[in-house]
Amino acid sequence: MEINEGFVRQAIELARRARERGNRPFGALVVVDKQVVLTAENTVNSQANPTCHAETNLVQKAIRDLSGEQRSRATLYTSCEPCPMCTGAIYWAGIRSVVYALPGEKLRNLSGRGFRTSCRELFASAGEKVEVGGPVLIEEALKVHQGYWTSPPLSGAKRL
Repeated sequence: MEINEGFVRQAIELARRARERGNRPFGALVVVDKQVVLTAENTVNSQANPTCHAETNLVQKAIRDLSGEQRSRATLYTSCEPCPMCTGAIYWAGIRSVVYALPGEKLRNLSGRGFRTSCRELFASAGEKVEVGGPVLIEEALKVHQGYWTSPPLSGAKRL
């Protein structure tokens, strides 16, 4: 699997923007034929919906905007390892390649919450193969989270 660190950095930048907008610091993008075709940020707080992770938001766009064939050739780059909900959404959308920056274990250490099952384990238990790359650029991905999980939410924002 070829990993493009530039795409990982773009996902981390999307996470930074999500945080600036009062959401959790997560971002993701879809690459087809070495081109970014879709991007998404986490909108959990602004949408008051705990399922609005960057990856699930992105998968919804991919289902609407890309053919099944394009999704099967796509790589989803994300600023953090996908949780079980996002892993399932990625799989059922037909995306068969994922690259992440921050490992879920490190996020759990920061936030004090999350699952212990890795996306690799979940994808390995699926019927069709999904390639997984990462963790990549961990220190860069960690910077976006610094202070987030211990600080109060921005005024007017509800943290779910």
